[in-house]
Amino acid sequence: MAFHYCLLGVLMPLSLLIAQAAAITEGPQSAHPNCPYHCGNLTIPYPFGMGEACYLRPEFNITCDQSTQPPSAYWMGGMNRITNFSVADGELQIMLDVAMDCYDDSGEETVDIFTSLELPPPYCMSHTRNNFTTVGCDTIGTFLGERSGDGGPKKEKFEVGNSVTMCDDILGDALPDSCSGIGCSQASIPGGLRNISTFLQSLTVGNRTGIDNPWYAKYPCSYAFIVEQGNFSFNPNTTFQELNNSRQLPAVLNWAVEGESCHAAQQNHNFPCKENAKCVERTTIGGPPAYICQCSSGYRGNPYLLDSCQDIDECKESNPCSIGTCINLPGDYSCKCPEGYKNDGMNQKSCIKHNPSSDQKKHNPSNRWKIILLAVISLGVTSASLLVLLIGISWIYWGMHRRRLMKLKEKYFKENGGLLLQQQLASQGSSMETTKIFAAEALEKATDNYHESRVVGEGGYGIVYKGIFADNKVVAIKKSKVGVPAQKEQFVNEVIVLSQINHRNVVRLLGCCLETPVPLLVYEYITNDTLFHHIHGKKSEGLSLSWELRLKIAAETAGALAYLHSSTSTPIIHRDVKSMNILLDDNYTAKVSDFGASRLVPMDQTQETTLVQGTRGYLDPEYLHSNRLTQKSDVYSFGVVLMELLTSKLAEGNIETLKNVANLAKRCVSLKGEERPTMKEVASELEGMRIMAKHPLESSNYGPEETVHLLGSPSNTNSVDVRGDCGSSTTGATYGHDSMQIQMLMSYNDGR
Repeated sequence: MAFHYCLLGVLMPLSLLIAQAAAITEGPQSAHPNCPYHCGNLTIPYPFGMGEACYLRPEFNITCDQSTQPPSAYWMGGMNRITNFSVADGELQIMLDVAMDCYDDSGEETVDIFTSLELPPPYCMSHTRNNFTTVGCDTIGTFLGERSGDGGPKKEKFEVGNSVTMCDDILGDALPDSCSGIGCSQASIPGGLRNISTFLQSLTVGNRTGIDNPWYAKYPCSYAFIVEQGNFSFNPNTTFQELNNSRQLPAVLNWAVEGESCHAAQQNHNFPCKENAKCVERTTIGGPPAYICQCSSGYRGNPYLLDSCQDIDECKESNPCSIGTCINLPGDYSCKCPEGYKNDGMNQKSCIKHNPSSDQKKHNPSNRWKIILLAVISLGVTSASLLVLLIGISWIYWGMHRRRLMKLKEKYFKENGGLLLQQQLASQGSSMETTKIFAAEALEKATDNYHESRVVGEGGYGIVYKGIFADNKVVAIKKSKVGVPAQKEQFVNEVIVLSQINHRNVVRLLGCCLETPVPLLVYEYITNDTLFHHIHGKKSEGLSLSWELRLKIAAETAGALAYLHSSTSTPIIHRDVKSMNILLDDNYTAKVSDFGASRLVPMDQTQETTLVQGTRGYLDPEYLHSNRLTQKSDVYSFGVVLMELLTSKLAEGNIETLKNVANLAKRCVSLKGEERPTMKEVASELEGMRIMAKHPLESSNYGPEETVHLLGSPSNTNSVDVRGDCGSSTTGATYGHDSMQIQMLMSYNDGR
């Protein structure tokens, strides 16, 4: 349950919003019987509790400070006030301090406040619900993290992230109302962090006065903090003052029952998940096995309490059947269709019009029995016993026909890897309930029976169709190739990998269909084709990408790959990074796709020995020769994509940025894996280049005439030829040293 404090740019004060959030409770039935369940207006749900025998484990013991108004709740020994619990999601919300750095008019530092947070097991910072945010002018916000290993004393300390903000005179009199790097910047955080320190550093130490930059006088203070997504919005007119006055913001922690996996815990007599509840693996990165309890699908309540997970009467709450009568079932519901309608395939929750064609009636075996029955009646046979016999035979035949259909679908389910998929999802801590199961008939109708006009792409693992459902929702449907058994393993692999991923720059899996001759995957539909199409399309199509867009796409792709390598519960190696597998939406947001070849590599393994797989030209030569797959293999492939972005089209840009990206690409495609950067380093460098390209700290040394001369004719003053084609006849500029560097990169690539 999310609470939107909307600290900045809102009409209500923070204290009122906190009071409203605290007033929303789960009720006394969520607490342990005969135990206190209120701390002020905040309800304490079991497995948490106050006092002996009121909590599941000592780490869930909650203390209530009655000296504050309203009273404040803390975990045992904790210093951060708890403002909300979520039992179903294994989360709790706390208030975190804000780091602060201020300077006076002479440029002297007057305030330097850093923050620290020490989280005991089983608590850790949520990497999916929070952002790291920096507010200020020409400031770097940095946070250091600590991740424990297997629950023992060994701990790993490292710098896990930074966020840079810029301010420039070209902005005019005011900062923009967005957190996009100008006055405000946000970055994601990795998972598994238990201890965090946050501090600030000026980019212009020793030269931070209003004389040098009027922004410093207007905004003398900078701030850095971790905040729950959706609970902070940037408004330059109010943000700085409100952060100065209100020095805490909400953040979300993950918690779990640590020490055992679901399988081991279920063997114990004191297993905490009660009736109509399920166990869900929630092991943190680098941490010991852990799990939480959740009410099963179709039930609601507290899964840690007896008889608490009760059936949801969907028919009473919302009447989900748009056609027909809703029938409530334990944990589910079905729709009884009226005359002239039937259930949509295996989906008992929707009704479609039933109007079979005359040909279908003619060839339907059940109709033959109806014809025989009518013929007997027409001949005047009135024997009641014969009529009963014929009706009985008809029902038996229909039952056998239905069972044959069910067995055929079960056969397809097994052949398509359904059992393997269930086993793998269970071992990874995922559930089939998170993936929608589509009826085969619905997908056929959405693709016009997989008509060739609906084909939008074809790769080594299948054909992709554009599907349009009855409600006009557009999806992409990936159909595995017929007669290729290995493709079914790729299908299972893709579902397993995508079940681990939740990232805005990774294409989203909506569901699948297993009960067909070949497996089907259903994705969100990305509308603007592939990156390959945009940088290698025909010139007559007028396709081009500005240098700013190229940097944006590169940075987003690198960020997604860095997320796969270091922020998922089990690191993922994509293994087929190429411009064909980077999709673009209407806003040119990058979406990494096609995970059929991807591999999940456990944290304790740095590489995996496997058969070489990938695309020629993007394939890591070290992997090709050794069969050892590492994260640096993705780095190499991404380096090739960077060179495509650098050399294919005219782009706007800053020559220093071109040089930096060219150098980064060269490092990525180093023949030796240890010489390549990590994807996290690549993503960080590209994001920094993107910000610097928009808002350079120093102006160019060239005067106006020199700049025009370097850019070529006046009609091309906004374009720079970055293709490095020696024989090109375009009128874009040629920068001697930089053109040579790009050509060296390309010859280096060709010489492999």
